[in-house]
Amino acid sequence: MFKRIWLAACLISVVMLIYIGRLAWLQLMPGSSSAAVLSPQASRGGWQRLSVMQRQRNLVLDTGRGDFYDRHGAPITGETYSAVALFPVRRDLRGQPEDLSELSRLLGVSEQLLQQKWDAVREPVFWEEEGQSLPMRLSDAQTKRIKELSLNGIRVLPYRNRYLPQFDAKHVIGFTSQHPEWLQAEHAKELASGKRKLAEQVGGSGLEKSLDKLLHGVGATSVSYFIDGQNAPMHGLDMRITQPGNRYYPLKAITTIDLKLQNEIENYVDDQGMKEGAIVVLDASNADIVAMVSRPQLKPGQFQSSDGSEWSNHALKAVAPGSVFKLVTEAAALEAGVATQHETFTCNGEYGKYGLSCWKEGGHGRLTLQEGLAQSCNIAFATIAERLKASELQQVADALGVGRQAGWHRDKAFGPFSGPLRLLEEEERGQLFAAARGNGNGAAGREGLVGEENGESGDSGESGDSGESGNHVMSEMSGDKGKSEKSDKSEMRGMNGDSGKKEKRGSRWGNEEGGMSEKSEKRSGKKDAALKAQEKAAMLAAVDGGVLAQSGIGQRDVRMSPLQAANLIVTLLNDGRVMEPRLVSEIRYANGQRMVKLPAQRAQAIRGRIKPATAYALRRGMEAVVDHGTGRSIRQGLWAVAGKSGTAETTRAGSARNHQWFAGYGPVKKPRYAIAVLVENKPPGSSHQATKLFRGVMDIAARSQEGSS
Repeated sequence: MFKRIWLAACLISVVMLIYIGRLAWLQLMPGSSSAAVLSPQASRGGWQRLSVMQRQRNLVLDTGRGDFYDRHGAPITGETYSAVALFPVRRDLRGQPEDLSELSRLLGVSEQLLQQKWDAVREPVFWEEEGQSLPMRLSDAQTKRIKELSLNGIRVLPYRNRYLPQFDAKHVIGFTSQHPEWLQAEHAKELASGKRKLAEQVGGSGLEKSLDKLLHGVGATSVSYFIDGQNAPMHGLDMRITQPGNRYYPLKAITTIDLKLQNEIENYVDDQGMKEGAIVVLDASNADIVAMVSRPQLKPGQFQSSDGSEWSNHALKAVAPGSVFKLVTEAAALEAGVATQHETFTCNGEYGKYGLSCWKEGGHGRLTLQEGLAQSCNIAFATIAERLKASELQQVADALGVGRQAGWHRDKAFGPFSGPLRLLEEEERGQLFAAARGNGNGAAGREGLVGEENGESGDSGESGDSGESGNHVMSEMSGDKGKSEKSDKSEMRGMNGDSGKKEKRGSRWGNEEGGMSEKSEKRSGKKDAALKAQEKAAMLAAVDGGVLAQSGIGQRDVRMSPLQAANLIVTLLNDGRVMEPRLVSEIRYANGQRMVKLPAQRAQAIRGRIKPATAYALRRGMEAVVDHGTGRSIRQGLWAVAGKSGTAETTRAGSARNHQWFAGYGPVKKPRYAIAVLVENKPPGSSHQATKLFRGVMDIAARSQEGSS
């Protein structure tokens, strides 16, 4: 008897030891399911936590992502409204039929459809109307009535909507999307610790991307609803709200955008039918970006092309500027002393070499350099361009900030940013000359020239260049045909900092651990600088008279973005001082306290500066453009304005197209705004829409200024 009892006790003890050992293994050993979902600090009691997780259903109410505000404090992103949440509860336990019927009426659907959708719920969801991607917005009356219903698994909860319905998506702000591959590559440690999740939204473009690490925040706000293993509500537990306990988050990014002005301009260009192009409005005093409009309109989640190219911010894409670049050519000629404002030129319509002609048939006759700018005479500007050395034109372009990324940036860590920061990551550099290729004798074909007299309703046309839209295409120069190399894309790929611990950095862009040592990096930097100097010397040496003639009128390989064109105007208004267009002025904590200021700043690494007298001469020339030149059609308006028009030839799908430009400022006596307008891919012979849009945008800005004063 005792022997049987002893054997039974031993057997029970062995079984218990096996179960205890297995439980210890699952709970404590690395690689267990507990370790896989819990951080090391939270591994104790992990199975208890998992047990609770099995009984609760979570719904994210607010991701905790920071929001954007305009310069006046108006919200650009972020709103909270009441919505209905459905939790997975068995049909027989949901509530009384009359309450379900009332709920279906309030939601505007049949009771049968409501039950069908509820049956399909496996995880908590917000109720969405048919065809909508956002939760249904409840009125105060609907909210009150639904709360009075006795229904299990139905709750009215606050939903945080990132993009406000009254504001269209904006390229400058960008969008968020799921990007698990990027998260795994860049934030593996945060994923492992549970701070980030693969399914979360991250910045996909614009400021959403460049400031993603700061905007991410410190955690989401979610609600938990407890049910048992048979999807029956666990009475007594009801709901539990989980939210970060940090009063400093989410952050607030204060932009330089005037949201009211931005929206008015967007509505205006859509009413005017601009299908493709961009408008940039800068503060004339410090180059702050007041408005930036790009078309086609940004529609996150909707692909019309395989690569999403329709999402591109056209304000940051570099294309041929046409005669807008004549401002740079004249500045170089005046700085080098190869021409004066009152020198006269004779234009009979033909240059006499390179196959180059003026846009005006029969020519302009005798005219001064200032009149040459007003009338956009190709002959006058090809003449002074050929007098210049390639290095002289390049030097002045550099001094004016042309051919480089213009947007605000820092090359080193500062404040909460543990690495370099470029606010406008997508900005293309632009260029003056292409990299050295084969030798050419400089004969220019006539294909790259635009005749632009488009009638009194439009602007007189100007020179352009031919080639595929978006590519750097070389006009025919003595049989040397071909496409030039594409302009450099922005090398900055993401802001590498947050408010936490700084990463180790070595190189200019930031090296990971195990990267080059500081000494080897310096040696590499010297080699790179020497190589770039050699490449630049070779490029300039390959520039002949034909290249200079076409480059001087904004053709051949010259590329500029609307942002850079607007900034060129600001530079001339500030007597040659080059600023960096700023999009964010400061970042604040949730309680309003400032976290970091991003001050307006002069452009970095700019060598030299044009004389104030040169800037003054160019401003007078731009006044003449509107007074009696190619921009005379826009003399009438709320403000007196000045500027320079431009037209550049291109091709699209084998068809000839024109890029139309106008860049200028207003009011003339006390400039408030610098504006650049680009209308892309217009059929040849079209009226100059960019000039008309410039006048309209300036009038909108004038009314806005009067309303705020």
